[in-house]
Amino acid sequence: MNHDAKTDSELVDWARLQAHLAPIGQQHLLAFWDRLDDAEQKQLARQILAIDPEVYRKIQNQHAAAAGSGVSDKSHWAELAARAESPPAMRLDGSGVPFSREAARERGAELLQSGQVGMILVAGGLGTRLGLDQPKGMFSIGPLSGRSLFQVLFEQLLAVSRRYGKPIPLYIMTSPATDEVTRGYLAEHRYFGLPEQDVRIFCQSTMWAIDDRWERILLETPGSLFLGPDGHGGMLAALAKSGCLANARERGLTQFFYGQIDNPLTQVCDELLLGSHALAESEMTTQVVRKRDPLERVGNVVAVDGRVQVIEYSDLPEEAARLTSDDGSLKLWAGNLAIHVMGVDFLARCAAEPDALPFHTAHKKVPYIGPEGRPVQPEKPNAIRFERFIFDLLPLAERALVVEADAAEAFAPVKNSDAEKTDNPRTSRAALVALHTRWLTAAGASVAPGTPVEINPLFAGNVAELRRKIAPGTKIDQPTYFAPNGPRVV
Repeated sequence: MNHDAKTDSELVDWARLQAHLAPIGQQHLLAFWDRLDDAEQKQLARQILAIDPEVYRKIQNQHAAAAGSGVSDKSHWAELAARAESPPAMRLDGSGVPFSREAARERGAELLQSGQVGMILVAGGLGTRLGLDQPKGMFSIGPLSGRSLFQVLFEQLLAVSRRYGKPIPLYIMTSPATDEVTRGYLAEHRYFGLPEQDVRIFCQSTMWAIDDRWERILLETPGSLFLGPDGHGGMLAALAKSGCLANARERGLTQFFYGQIDNPLTQVCDELLLGSHALAESEMTTQVVRKRDPLERVGNVVAVDGRVQVIEYSDLPEEAARLTSDDGSLKLWAGNLAIHVMGVDFLARCAAEPDALPFHTAHKKVPYIGPEGRPVQPEKPNAIRFERFIFDLLPLAERALVVEADAAEAFAPVKNSDAEKTDNPRTSRAALVALHTRWLTAAGASVAPGTPVEINPLFAGNVAELRRKIAPGTKIDQPTYFAPNGPRVV
């Protein structure tokens, strides 16, 4: 939630705050006002004034309508899943579209050469699951270099920019929990080589929580609401409000490449993805992989009534997830990677619509302050939290496209600790080593079995560039990091 600048006297005007809360019945948020010091009163006042009564009413009305209809969320998603089909897609072999992969790459290269592409990087999460009480982007992921997730993705973007001789502006979304530290970290590391004027950081908003009786917005302390990030869909409003969307239009950008910080295999500003998007005249294009398992925990990209959308794995009934086509393959095969290309004009149109992205609800355990002013640690879910998801823009696109990628080349997220079986630092680093081993082999080198290698994109960003850098027949039998200034044994 954001607020306009207010003077101290305006902020601590109790009557004004009471008048703001009374129409939505949330006066209890001021129950402990007289206990607060000046700083706490100012903090709480800003949070209260940031509550949009219209948003509160819409959420309440949607809840009332859903409760009155007798149709559960489960029934709603089951009904959608029954109508879901495979989305319009360029498959891995190039089928499914009226243009070739080569033509798509050429068109993508043209967009980059003409300076029409910018990148949005969503980096608001903390690395808590990874044992890092810092922004996740600071987590060390380089198998040999120890490079952070930020460095890996920044250097990929810099390599593409140098390849085409044009700047690619980077817009980074943080959260209130990561904003200050992220700004300091990136400035300290001089944005890993990106020109400072090409990096803009903006912060997403937060959203309050309500008790699961749908009656009272919760206080976390006597002087603060319980607030959480408003989801990656908060990017849309934050991009516009921060001035970053206007900046992109002023710079002549027509397309945004969108990615999230936790996937070091992200194919940053990939020519094939950009070009497919342009040739299909798509307003929003999504990169996907073929699901490894019907019940894989990824969003399912589908078409329903001619519109592309995502059904989360938790909402997809098992019987729908297991449906197969005539050839035996999964009917709903496309797993969401959270990698998109979106037209700048499309985002501007959506940002002008306050209800473009719906709120999703989650029943969660939320600590709160009870009526007597004492903290309560719930033992079971007690509250409703709200988030927006960026993939909900897909049905709003006049034309949308899905482009299949090879998971081994595009997807190795760091979501879990190494205690989990998948999507952890261990599997992510292994995927980077495997990818770079394949590159070296394709470029004419031989890598001894079990020998880890890592290639910095500023040394070579693809097999063709690597082939120009190493001699045919090069043998690698020791852990080797191909740094920007040349390979070195680690």
